[in-house]
Amino acid sequence: MALGVILGAFGAHGLKGKIEPNLLAAYQTGVEYHLYHALGLLLVGLLAFHFPQAAGFKWGSWLLLWGILLFSGSLYLMAFTGLRWLGAITPLGGTAFIVGWVWIAWSVIRSM
Repeated sequence: MALGVILGAFGAHGLKGKIEPNLLAAYQTGVEYHLYHALGLLLVGLLAFHFPQAAGFKWGSWLLLWGILLFSGSLYLMAFTGLRWLGAITPLGGTAFIVGWVWIAWSVIRSM
């Protein structure tokens, strides 16, 4: 989460006026999803505490982490380099987010 805050502050103060507005917007989207899913990882830790019998939190958490790396990471790199083809990686991270959250939800449902 600290890295998300650092990157958000850098984008707001260090990149403004230095990169194209659409790349800055993509960067900001990367920061938002980074922070949302970092908070989500904390939620998964709390769920694991309350549902110790639930299997699947570990894999779901790994998928969320990979989602952050692929989704947000590709947007960060695209903003820094201007290489728009990196945007093709972003949906892989989005897919990891979706599968991770479904996996986590399924784990909770099965443990009830």
